[in-house]
Amino acid sequence: MKRADDEFIVNKSRFIGHGKPVESEEEALAFLREMREAYKDASHNCYAYIIGANMGVMRYSDDGEPGGTAGMPIIEVMKNRGVTNACVVVTRYFGGVLLGVGGLVRAYTQGAAMAVNACGVGVMHPTARYLMDVPYPLLSRVEYFFKSAPVAIEGKDFSDVITFTFLVKTQDEEALLQDLTQLSEGRLEPMRFDEIYSAWREDA
Repeated sequence: MKRADDEFIVNKSRFIGHGKPVESEEEALAFLREMREAYKDASHNCYAYIIGANMGVMRYSDDGEPGGTAGMPIIEVMKNRGVTNACVVVTRYFGGVLLGVGGLVRAYTQGAAMAVNACGVGVMHPTARYLMDVPYPLLSRVEYFFKSAPVAIEGKDFSDVITFTFLVKTQDEEALLQDLTQLSEGRLEPMRFDEIYSAWREDA
């Protein structure tokens, strides 16, 4: 999931849906403050965020809209899509035409869905983080392999060897390690140093 936004207009009211991956409530609130500052001339900045692999933290706000017409529809979109570790803010510029309760619910639902779609939904999976030193003669072979391997490269540091930091779903770990051993004839020794829950795109 990446940070993104999208917008639409309903009866002259402009709605902008913003989404951002976050790892904590502090990150979610920082994003909310940023959106409120960027759109301080807007009528409303309604939001919802969900944190934790088990969706343990859920917060939402109608930000002055009638109760239940904004924050709740946003969080329902997130729950229905299984989105966690994310914050969604839907900004509204009032266009002078009242939408009514049903109209507001539909508009904020649409705004949240557009934000989530723009971000690209990620599914949370148990994930292992690895460090792996790669000698220069093996670099092109490893990089070619990683292009189609089920990994996410986090970093690459060059010194006397190249040190890769990468993520792999724990379900793919065993096969990946076997492939790397085979690829390098046993010369690569990936070192597992962390286990986390991480969002992977649905097609990943």
